[in-house]
Amino acid sequence: MSAAEPQWRDGTRCVRAGLPEPVPGDPFLPGPVFAAPYHLDPWAGPAAAANGYGRPDNPTRRLLESAIGELEGGDCRVFASGQAAITGLLLAVLRPGDTVLLPADGYFPVRAFATATLEGMGVRVGFVPTVGPYPSFEGVRLLMLETPANPGLDVADVAALAREAHAAGTLLVVDNTTATPLGQRPLDLGADLVVASGTKALTGHSDLLLGYVATRSAELVETLTAWRTTTGAVPGAFDAWLAHRSLGTLDLRLARQSANAAAVAELLAGRADVTGLRWPGRPEDPAYPVASAQMRRMPGVVSFDLGAADRVSRFVEAARLVVAATSFGGLHTTADRRAQWGDDTAPGFVRLSCGVEDTADLVADIAAALDAAGPVRPLS
Repeated sequence: MSAAEPQWRDGTRCVRAGLPEPVPGDPFLPGPVFAAPYHLDPWAGPAAAANGYGRPDNPTRRLLESAIGELEGGDCRVFASGQAAITGLLLAVLRPGDTVLLPADGYFPVRAFATATLEGMGVRVGFVPTVGPYPSFEGVRLLMLETPANPGLDVADVAALAREAHAAGTLLVVDNTTATPLGQRPLDLGADLVVASGTKALTGHSDLLLGYVATRSAELVETLTAWRTTTGAVPGAFDAWLAHRSLGTLDLRLARQSANAAAVAELLAGRADVTGLRWPGRPEDPAYPVASAQMRRMPGVVSFDLGAADRVSRFVEAARLVVAATSFGGLHTTADRRAQWGDDTAPGFVRLSCGVEDTADLVADIAAALDAAGPVRPLS
């Protein structure tokens, strides 16, 4: 989107993001370019054209980066997965002796990576809950937030933490996976970098792995680009094309997912057999004051506790529109018992990702499945 078109709303921006100028006879979105080597100029070599070799250069990938960059409001580099983006960022920026603060209640594999790899290379690692309290940032090289947190859905005040971090010379990174750039724009709130898994709601069709980092710092873009080129953590051309194709419906998908989450949360709030309900869009939720001020729309993810692992199994088995699967943000409503993956959650904790089914159908199905699951059964 050009500077002359700043008033376009979400749906328009999603449909138009990253598309080349229209040329008669050309498609709206060019097909994927599959190439490892490209023709080189016999005299000037790779300096003569944008493409020299497929690891650093791919036009399909560049179009996707342009699209995500428009939505996030920064310069984007895409990676082979969300985990590749996060670990690549941390390894590219941190050095032995640095201190990094990571979410204590965020994505479990990031914490596992920090203790297994970062500490082993001499980086001091600290873990802080999303809602704090936060320690002094003096001497901290990088602070990472995940907001809303996955899977507990707590929310951090990005603007306030950005001010405190920058006063101490600390880089602020926000994992924007759950919210997506339509839910919030962390760079506008003061973050230095945004990182996210595009596998989830951003692309939303459960058919690819993707990650990205976005920033407004030319120096950080150069650092990340060099790291990605050296390590080769790039997505394939077809995945990049699929992701770009999927962005066009992001506004529509999120609208239905958020509406479904609101209706499901209302249902669950009225049931005595459900505890620990969290959805930042509910005025009763502890995250609501910050979320309602900071976020442009609420996510389609709800979390709650059914009391025991076997009751979760009975609930999912009884449901017709809810399936057991990990990840979130797809077209289909899924339930994930996070304890089975190593998250520090109760055995009956459920992360429910609302899909795009008709709201009334989904609510009725969940209510019937909860009824069929029955109460928590005592251990024999």
